[in-house]
Amino acid sequence: MESWTRAELTEHYTEEIEAFRLWMSNAGYTVYTERNYMGDLYSFLRSLQGKRVQDAKKLQIVSYLSQVKAAGVSDATRNRKHCALISFYRALNEFDLAETNPALQVKKSKTEMNRAPIYLEPQELRSVVQLTDGKYRERNMAVLMLMAYGGLRVSEVHRLNLSDYRPDRGYIEVFGKGRKWRTIPLPEPVIQQLNKALQERKQPRRAGEDAIFVSQQGRRLSIRNIQLIAEQTFARFQQDMGQATTMRKRSYSCHKLRHSFATMLVRSGTDIRTVQEMLGHSSIQTTTVYTHVSDKQKEEAAQKLSMWM
Repeated sequence: MESWTRAELTEHYTEEIEAFRLWMSNAGYTVYTERNYMGDLYSFLRSLQGKRVQDAKKLQIVSYLSQVKAAGVSDATRNRKHCALISFYRALNEFDLAETNPALQVKKSKTEMNRAPIYLEPQELRSVVQLTDGKYRERNMAVLMLMAYGGLRVSEVHRLNLSDYRPDRGYIEVFGKGRKWRTIPLPEPVIQQLNKALQERKQPRRAGEDAIFVSQQGRRLSIRNIQLIAEQTFARFQQDMGQATTMRKRSYSCHKLRHSFATMLVRSGTDIRTVQEMLGHSSIQTTTVYTHVSDKQKEEAAQKLSMWM
């Protein structure tokens, strides 16, 4: 079965694969997520060796994920493949192609669950934003600030429309995961930057294009372009930091800006339910990862012990 091509797998599992594609499209998954999940699905289908997906039990799921882990992938990748299978069987359940979801019976990797997310300190965030450069600097700064001070995902920035922005009220309506809308109030500096970006907004090529952020070609700014804006800015930031050891050991991305936003909220005393709403998490368990304690906080706690010694 390992030698089967995608075409052969598609022919063998046609109905199930198409059901999953349709389900993800209706659920509002990004193109990036759909591509990753489809790759994970094909990998799983190969492991079944021709067996019907409806006949797969917990044992097959665990066996597949164990093989994946043994191949050397990270816990995060292993967990993503697990999530792909949970979604796959949910799709089959909704389309009456399967009665159970064996992937739900399998636990996620605990290693990643206990690891605090990488984030930037407030002063580092300010430096990153100020180091934004290029012909479309005002637009790029607004993009980064919405992720750093609004907690938006890359896909959410990509989907933002002019009609989603309420400058008079100081908030934006965000269409996020699970096809759910949430309202995000914006800090005044973010509103000011977004207004600057809109004043310089390039005229879209297509009539009626409502995207807030437009590319040099006059199209909606793509997810990849947003990622490149962040990558290039982070590269300048790390160069500017010089030989700082903490920076050389870290890899920053768009999602780290969202991590930083959540961490700042928790540190400022925002209750966890509000943080959950602002991040658009469906489960509060996902949000609790941001209640981590920093090394600095632990050092301060240890220093306070001296008064009792």
